[in-house]
Amino acid sequence: MRHGTQHADVATAELETALRGGPFHVALRAAIAARGLPLQRVQHHLSRYGVKVGVTSLSYWQQGARRPQRPESLRAVRALEEILQLPDESLIRLLAKADEHSGPERPAGRSYRSLVEASGILERLLAELESPLDGGLHTLGHHERVRIGAHRELLDRESHHIVRAHRDGVDRYVAIHHGDPGCAPERMAVRALENCRTGRVRWHHDTGVLVAELLFDTRLRAGDTFLFRYGFDDGTAGASSEYVRGFSFAGGQYALQVAFAEEALPVRCHRFTQHSAAAPRSGRQELTLSGRHRSVHLVEPRVRSGILGIGWDWE
Repeated sequence: MRHGTQHADVATAELETALRGGPFHVALRAAIAARGLPLQRVQHHLSRYGVKVGVTSLSYWQQGARRPQRPESLRAVRALEEILQLPDESLIRLLAKADEHSGPERPAGRSYRSLVEASGILERLLAELESPLDGGLHTLGHHERVRIGAHRELLDRESHHIVRAHRDGVDRYVAIHHGDPGCAPERMAVRALENCRTGRVRWHHDTGVLVAELLFDTRLRAGDTFLFRYGFDDGTAGASSEYVRGFSFAGGQYALQVAFAEEALPVRCHRFTQHSAAAPRSGRQELTLSGRHRSVHLVEPRVRSGILGIGWDWE
């Protein structure tokens, strides 16, 4: 009996040390060992939180072979903090700390740390609006138009969205806007343009995240399609250098158009992709600015989970 107590004391001490200094994978492995849970049981507990993570992924995470990166994975990390009886944010902080030492090729102005923090804030804001992750809707088509103003700022963006309900009773959509560093979401405006009206709006100043409920005038049945338009007026931050769109799920067609004011034209534009916020960028392709309308665009016939974006250089 004494031997078992000593073993538990050692495991607890190792866990406390790992939580203080990291790295993430060592802390996760120590937490799982301290609780005496096999990975299959951890996976089972996660599923009760509505989070799907494979045993292989959990094994990779605790070995340090991979890090949680996608929004669903970050949700899993927050759930693990509860399941393993750890202090709030303890594992999330270690992930962010690991990013500070993990080399170049992060999105300009949007570090992995900032995206991790924003993901937690976003989860909280969505919970306030009682919105599940996908809201009961699949995207069939999404056309975004972003305008960059005369002072190089992200002036506004407009979305033309086509969705299909996959359950009965859906009557709203929660739109998300993540402004550039230094933005003021409390000064932004939400515009319900077609087939919707603005409901509740929530924001978080430090991360620049704003979420808005767009209410439909009908309740969709499973299989119904719906088309609506909405926009965000921003213009509250400094010079913008990219527009990024993250996808938690595979979906339909996505088109992004970025238009520039005549007084502020970039010297180069390009598109890029990322598997996740922490992954290197790939798929870089130069884009030619159209003459009369001063815009560039990308089209993905069928999006996959990950990140798509357009970046530009001012000089």
